[in-house]
Amino acid sequence: MHTPADRILFQLKSRGPAETLGLAGALNISRQAVLQHLERLVGDGLVCHRDERRGVGRPRRIWSLTPAAQARFPDTHAQLTLEMLAAVRAEFGEAGVERMIARRETATAESYDQAMADAEGLEARVARLAEIRTAEGYMADWSPDPGGGFLLVENHCPICAAAAACQGFCRAELMVFRQVLGPGVEIERTDHILAGARRCAYRITALPAPPEAAARTPAASGSPFPR
Repeated sequence: MHTPADRILFQLKSRGPAETLGLAGALNISRQAVLQHLERLVGDGLVCHRDERRGVGRPRRIWSLTPAAQARFPDTHAQLTLEMLAAVRAEFGEAGVERMIARRETATAESYDQAMADAEGLEARVARLAEIRTAEGYMADWSPDPGGGFLLVENHCPICAAAAACQGFCRAELMVFRQVLGPGVEIERTDHILAGARRCAYRITALPAPPEAAARTPAASGSPFPR
């Protein structure tokens, strides 16, 4: 069973920086208990804080994860993956790396298609995609986007080391999403962990249906010119 400290780390990872009261509410424990756990986590080098002043009164204390805490979340076989990438690049060049990523992209898309076969409609498919990605370690979530469409959020990247060494993985990921969600969907990456964001996020919107082809007017018989 996860300890309160573990739950605090998970909450900060999945939801981002938070105030003390917000953490207390999310964990359903007292503010004082949260502060005690936060103090221990600060001492362990896993949590840090900043104070934000807004108007009069006491500043708001915002808690967030340190890089050391980020490293506690799994990066799937990071060292082995980096060594394999280096070996492929040394043996087959950059073209070999691209071929490897393309094969992985194809296999991933086929697997996702099978897992999403009974998901009808864009909302159901986005929800299923979030479930699949969470099972793979991406801590994914989704919600309706206030601007229309949906927002898919991945709070963790279990292949971050590989993606940092070869951003073809990120490009392939976006292509897989576009393939499995369908041709009538636009997907835009709005946040990117490798660009310094806390998470990767994707705005997903359905494209307008193409207008029906205009009915062709039958050609008039006889000469088109007046007599």
